[in-house]
Parts: sequence; structure tokens; C-alpha cells
Amino acid sequence: MGKEKEINVFLTENNKLIKDLQQAETIEKARVVILQYVLFYEYKTLNTTEYAHPMERSVARKCINTLKNMFSKRSEQLMGFSAVEAIWKLSMNIDLNISKAFIKDLRRMFIGMKGETGIYSINTANEEKSLPNRTISRERSVILDNIAHESHNWINKYKSGLERDVIEKRKNYKNKILSIFNASEEDWNSWKWQCRNVIRDVSSASKVINLTDEELKSIKLAKKYKLPFGITPYYAMLMDEETNRINDHATRAQVIPPLEYSEYRATSKDASVEELDFMGENDTSPEDLITRRYPMVSIFKPYNTCSQICVYCQRNWEISDVLAEDAQASPAKIFKAIEWYKNHPEVTEILITGGDPAIMSDSVLKKILDKFCEIEHIKRIRIGTRIPVVMPMRVTENLVDLLSSYYVAGKREICVMTHFEHVYEITPEAMEAVQKLRSRGIPVYNQSVYTIENARRFEMVALRKALRSIGVEPYYTFNTKGKEETKKYRIPIARLIQEQAEEARLTPGLERTDEAVFNIPRLGKNYLKAGQDHEVIMILPTGERVYEFYPWDNSSQDISPYLHVDLPIDDFLDRIQNRGENIDNYQSIWYYL
Repeated sequence: MGKEKEINVFLTENNKLIKDLQQAETIEKARVVILQYVLFYEYKTLNTTEYAHPMERSVARKCINTLKNMFSKRSEQLMGFSAVEAIWKLSMNIDLNISKAFIKDLRRMFIGMKGETGIYSINTANEEKSLPNRTISRERSVILDNIAHESHNWINKYKSGLERDVIEKRKNYKNKILSIFNASEEDWNSWKWQCRNVIRDVSSASKVINLTDEELKSIKLAKKYKLPFGITPYYAMLMDEETNRINDHATRAQVIPPLEYSEYRATSKDASVEELDFMGENDTSPEDLITRRYPMVSIFKPYNTCSQICVYCQRNWEISDVLAEDAQASPAKIFKAIEWYKNHPEVTEILITGGDPAIMSDSVLKKILDKFCEIEHIKRIRIGTRIPVVMPMRVTENLVDLLSSYYVAGKREICVMTHFEHVYEITPEAMEAVQKLRSRGIPVYNQSVYTIENARRFEMVALRKALRSIGVEPYYTFNTKGKEETKKYRIPIARLIQEQAEEARLTPGLERTDEAVFNIPRLGKNYLKAGQDHEVIMILPTGERVYEFYPWDNSSQDISPYLHVDLPIDDFLDRIQNRGENIDNYQSIWYYL
């Protein structure tokens, strides 16, 4: 439906409101008219049970609160846009510079307010109390069978790296890569060989990976402007030789920058640190190599690069190149930072990250861990690393022996935090690496980033199931950072909440133990399902929802709410439709706020 048709439908559906607005002489009188219209439906939610489904009332309450926010003077002042004025002028057939995405979202807010979404099916199973309990239970079991069957059909759409045909295909591809590098199986299984042969430029990338013209152009541009780029031979094996991205879309997108990204970074290469430091880590660094946003947990960053570079990395602005020679902090700087921890007994948990600290030698890692384990109040050490995903052969017996030696039951825990993004990344090699760690008492947790590459229906469910099957516990699902250069990866917050509410919840509890998280600059994690307040305060003319996140701690003198301009839901639906999805399966997304 085009913009004009959407407008006409909205006007027709709210005919009484439009007639009253046409009598309003000023914007303030129009505000009164609109708020009275909204309050009429709020009164209904408080004084009637006449809803087709009980959840319609719940949605109505949320939409009403959002509309009241949107029509407030406060939101107008914060955003410099008046939704009241937009509707008032629409009632008078005055064309405004508003998008179809704005009208579609606004219209669905009004539909939700009235309790008329139609997204909830009515259970028609026979539950007459006169029937035996067993009969009712069996009928309910049939309904549950249907739900589970449909869910499994969705999950099975997504190829896993553990499937026999995928394993065989990758075995053949690995042999091809070995031939290109004139290497042996022994070479391949050496993590140091993998590091020495990281794919760093267009020439080597095009020999190993069948690249599209756009991918070639993007890599060339990235290299020209010295943007970090690198792919391990192992991870290259996870990409299909076909360029259609049907199954390997997430693996390619992880490391091959989109052309728009390279173009944006090329023009912003001289940007200041403040501009590039999206999460404001410099404002939360009490000492070099340390980030502290929380009372009891701190980040320690001794190694400022990785074996390969993720395009949408939070810290890619700090990384000069893949496996850069100067990436490791000096011993003096490392031990000065550790001294800081000695003087802060309030910090009981450390995440050693970077970069990827697991790329450091065992001897250097040992020196760091030895020092931390001398500090009595450090009760948990997490190692943030992507090696199980991009270079599982790094998980050697020596490394596992080293890490496990620091585990002391009842006193100190050692665990690994990794980053599987898609079920296609899960391989027998990754499973073996995880099992080595698990067999020595080292738990492995996963932090995924929710992007357009894993945001289809049940795509994350498929990942979580596969993770549990190899011994990895789902921990966080991060909403993509709101950085401009990675806009192509981002998805609306509403989609993440929808995924958690409608898909994750259908799976067994141990498979849905992760938390949906929105990361706020300087403050850190906002748990979207928890009580840390956030709400939609406006829909901009572009269709972008504006979220206001409220500060929940007292760690800063700045207690200003954080305003996040999200992506238009309509744009997201267009993008996944272009990827072959039926957007009818996503229509409830409008009502997640």
C-alpha cells in the first residue's frame, strides 16, 4: 500500500477524530482534540471487557501510553517535531513531508489503541467443564503439537554447520584452500599457521573466496583507507563458493564490509576519537586499558586486535589492523592497570577482552592471569574471545590446562565468553574446542549481536539450540549498536523484543536463557525485558521511533535520559521481504514498544 492510500485509510479509520480536528483553529486546540480521542479509548481499557482477546487490551494500554507521549509538548520540544501538527494538517489535506513509514506506524498505533490488531488467534478448542479433564488435556496437547511443529519447520530452514552435507562441502573447500596456500593438514590445525596466513588484502581474498564485484570494490576501498580487514583461512572455509549468500550470508557479512560501510568510513577516517568512540569508553576509563561502567565488573583490554576483524565491532575505531604488531600493551602499562584493581576491592569480576586476548601467547596470558589471581577479591575472570568461532585450533591442550589451573571451586571461576552469530558458524571443530574447555570445568557463554543477518523468524532460536547442543550457554543478545556506518546491519528494537516474546519463549528454558540487551553509551546495558525504564516518545516523519532510556544508576553526575533514534519498522519489513520473507509473519512487530 502506497503512502497516499495509507493516509486515506488512516483518515477513514479515524473519521470522527478527523472531523473534530477540522474544527480546531490552533495547534493547541488540535492537541486537546487528539488527547480526548486517546483518553476515550483509555477509558475503555479501564471500564470494559469487550476485547476479542485479552492481549488486545494489553496492547491497547501500551499504544495509548505511547500516543500520549507522542502528543505531549515535552516530546515535541525534545525532538523538534510535532505529531499533533502532522495529524491536524492531514485532516485538512495539507501535504506534509512525512514518509509512508511514519503513516504506517502511526496508523498501527491507533489500531492497537482501539484493541483491533487482530494478531491474536482465538482458541476454539472445546474446554467445556462438563468434559473429562483428560479430554481437555488431549485437545490442548494437539494445539501444543501444532505450535511445536510450526516452530520446528521455521528452525529447520536454517542450515547448520553440523549438517553432513555442509561438513562434506567444507572439507572439499578446505582442501582447495590448502592447495592455494601450499599447506598441509598439520599446517591447518596450527593456530599460529592460521595467524600467519590471515587473508588481509584483495589479492589473497579473491584467490580464496569467490567475491562479488561489490565485495571486491568494498575491500579495495577499505584497504585504501587503512580500515582494519582480515579473515582467517578457517573462517574463509565457512563461506560458500556460490556468491548468492543463501546460507553463508551471516559469515560473509561478519567480515566483508558492505560498500556503504567502506565509503562511510573512508570519508570519516579523520574523525575525532570522540566521534568514533560511540560507546563513550574514554569517559569510563579510570586507567589505561580499563573500562568501568558497573559497580562490581570491569573490562581489562591488554591486546588491541584480533585474528580477524568483525565489521560492526564496537571497538573497530581503536584497532589499526588485524594482528597489528603493536597491539599488545606494554608490560608496564599492563601491570599498572592490574595495580589499579588491587586498590579497588569493590570490583570482584573482570572481563579480559580487547581485541581478542586469546591471540596472545600462553606465556603472556599466564603472566596476566597470575597477577589477577594474586588479588583476593577477584572472584571471577572472564576471557572474551571469538577463537572458538574463527580459529578453534587455538584452543590447544596447553591453553585449556592454563585456564583451568586458575579455577578454584568456591573461590574463583574462570569462564569463556564467545560470539557465535549464526548457526552456520557452528562446526565440528568449534564443538571440539568448546568440549575441551567444558571437560576441564570452564563454562562457555555466548554473546550474539542481533542484526539483519540473523533476525528472520526463529533464526536466533536455531542458533541457541545449536549452541546448547555443543555445550555453549546463551547469555546475551545485543541490539546492534546505533553507529551510522553500520546502519545496514541494524534492526528495530521492536524486532528484538518480538523475537524474545514470540520465538525464544517457545523453546525449552535452557535454550532461552539469554537476555535481550540494548547498550547505552557510557551507562552500559539496558535489559529490555527488565525494569530499567524505556519508552517510545515519538515517531519521526521518517518513520523512525525515538526511544527514551532513563538512567538507572548513580555512577555519573549526568542523569540526562538517552534518546535513541531507531530504524523505521517499515524499512525493516521491506528489507526482509527482499530477502524472501513473507512479511505477514512479522505483523505483530508494530505492537512491541
